Amino acid sequence: MNSNPHMLEQNFRPDTEQALDLQALRADFPALHQEVRGHPLVYLDNGATSQKPRSVIDAIRHYYERDNSNVHRGVHTLSERATLAYEGVRKKVRNFFNAASIREIVFVRGTTEAINLVAQSYGRPRFSTGDEILITEMEHHSNIVPWQLLCQQTGATLKVVPFNEAGELDLDAYHELLGPRTRLVAVVHVSNSLGTVNPVAELIAAAHQLDVPVLVDGAQAVAHRKVDVQALDCDFYTCSGHKLFAPTGIGVLYAKEALLADMEPYQGGGDMISRVSFEETRYNDLPYKFEAGTPNIAGVIGLGAALDYLEPLDMTAIGAHEDELLHYATTQLQALPGIRLIGTAAAKASILSFCIEGVHPHDISTILDGEGIAIRAGHHCTMPVMTHYGLSATARASFALYNNRDDVDALVAGIDKVKEIFQS
Repeated sequence: MNSNPHMLEQNFRPDTEQALDLQALRADFPALHQEVRGHPLVYLDNGATSQKPRSVIDAIRHYYERDNSNVHRGVHTLSERATLAYEGVRKKVRNFFNAASIREIVFVRGTTEAINLVAQSYGRPRFSTGDEILITEMEHHSNIVPWQLLCQQTGATLKVVPFNEAGELDLDAYHELLGPRTRLVAVVHVSNSLGTVNPVAELIAAAHQLDVPVLVDGAQAVAHRKVDVQALDCDFYTCSGHKLFAPTGIGVLYAKEALLADMEPYQGGGDMISRVSFEETRYNDLPYKFEAGTPNIAGVIGLGAALDYLEPLDMTAIGAHEDELLHYATTQLQALPGIRLIGTAAAKASILSFCIEGVHPHDISTILDGEGIAIRAGHHCTMPVMTHYGLSATARASFALYNNRDDVDALVAGIDKVKEIFQS
């Protein structure tokens, strides 16, 4: 029996596509209904960015056609409508994450900016020589480089939790590295290159026993699992809208209100102030003191439309459907000779990385593109992961709620063609 709690063999139900009305869902995404190089598009690059439903596209169009104006600053009708729409999304995000207050929801460009904000506004004034920041070997570059920069600025030291060959964190090493000098833990919820679902609740609980705050990179998690920040008790949680069926250039930083209240902004400008003189500046209330300048209003409205789209759907059913799809794809690829799967953790979500013996991943992607199949090839902004496995790159297929078994079958047929070309 498969030990994966997210892909249990006995719970494998082929009827989830019908339970989700997958045909109707697919109809909602215009980009899926096109041909690429003479073939129907098979889109399996959702780990990089998801496609957008018609309702999101329409919401952005409506804003630009009818309500286009700046927020918070105007008393005319268009500005008032734009402000109501913009701030209404903050309430939707609060509900989506079950945050305690809208004051805990900061709009940013994406996960990368959110992590940099925490590094500079929380970490830089507090950390010093001898302090330690604990991350993991499987982090995205966005959850490595900001902490390296912070270490250079403050004299703090970066500590790294390793993972095993299956792509699972070494929890014993985590507990050993977590110590009296640890000032922050930053960990990915779902690995973008391995698919590993980390036991973040356990990691958070252990850190909190030492009064160490925890930041969770949720970029790959929020479109696939229900995230309750109060249940997790995380101190910071980050995500990017474009992986959540929303536009690019918009994301969310959740942070506990007490932490935000005690943090200084790292960007200054309009809208994040209450009063400015040449002698001093007084900052705006939460969360606005962290939102300098004209925001991505259309992006926020698009994010709200994406959350509206997801709201009537059952995230548990979405997760079950994607787990079954990942199970099916994994089984199919394991049956093919010359295929090496990268990332075989017991708990996985939506990511299937692989190599084909004797074929560079870029060539795999190129040939699949000729068949209308979109996957990702490269290091996936996780060079330390590639180093761990002695690789320069992998091919990665990543799934979303609108994918189906036909997509997996097309992938397998495409891989057969790759093998035929390179191994004949």
